[in-house]
Amino acid sequence: MPSRKIKEFLDNQAVKYVNISHSPAYTAQEIAQSAHIHGKELAKTIIVFIEGKMAMAVLPAVYSIDFDYFRKEIGAKKIELASEQQFRDIFPDCELGSMPPFGNLYGMEVYVDKHLAEDEEIAFNAGSLSELIRMSYRDFERLVKPKVVRFT
Repeated sequence: MPSRKIKEFLDNQAVKYVNISHSPAYTAQEIAQSAHIHGKELAKTIIVFIEGKMAMAVLPAVYSIDFDYFRKEIGAKKIELASEQQFRDIFPDCELGSMPPFGNLYGMEVYVDKHLAEDEEIAFNAGSLSELIRMSYRDFERLVKPKVVRFT
């Protein structure tokens, strides 16, 4: 079942979405294969520290973050990957590694790679290692208000 927090938020906002169940998977590529979604259409959420402040970087599953490019794009001196131990307690309603890209619900800024912003829909982990949510990118953008930059 999707995280109660994300489900209640989307339902309260009257957003249309589809819940997709799949066999348990751990990497973004495994999830895309299991759910029969192209890796370009699946968003993965990476937790980073930007100048010491925790944030979400959301990008297509088939891409990797170019940290040098990311720093230059947002004018930051330091961006580093957060360890699971550093963020596990922030997402008590989610299985580790399955955080939805709704930083606004967890007190974090969200940065979305521009490649995702070009798609009509976004699919992402729903707080579970066996479920995704697919919804319109336009609704996602309206609710989350991410900063769209290029970092892949």
